[in-house]
Amino acid sequence: MTRTLSFHKHCELCTTAGGIILWQDALCRVVQIDDHDYPGFCRIILNRHVKEVTDLKRTDREHLMLVVFAVEEAVREVMHPDKINLASLGNMTPHVHWHVIPRFKRDRHFPNPIWGESKRESLPQALDASSTEALKKAIAARLDQGERVFMGI
Repeated sequence: MTRTLSFHKHCELCTTAGGIILWQDALCRVVQIDDHDYPGFCRIILNRHVKEVTDLKRTDREHLMLVVFAVEEAVREVMHPDKINLASLGNMTPHVHWHVIPRFKRDRHFPNPIWGESKRESLPQALDASSTEALKKAIAARLDQGERVFMGI
């Protein structure tokens, strides 16, 4: 059973895009988060207000995870991180969304979670326009028209 509200007036992810939209379909959108400490940080946001993933129909859960995995592959291809973190927390924003966070050994929290204790000074680096465009294209190549491109790893 799907328990949903299509919009919640006090939910940040219902009232804003949540970042720079890189890709979207009827179910969800992929946004780039403007975080100079974590260039390439993306979020996959459900396009309707749902609190828990298990409140979605099975087909919607499967589609959402296909998008999460495609974004992870695209971020790996474009950013070449040392590690990827996937997270779905929602404690502060109870709206289904996933974080895809490229991690680098030089980032300010590594190996801690980005929400944990900082290990070093920040080495901010913005994602340049060409990298943003490459990320957008890599995501679209994996998701548009039902095509899937695998990294072969």
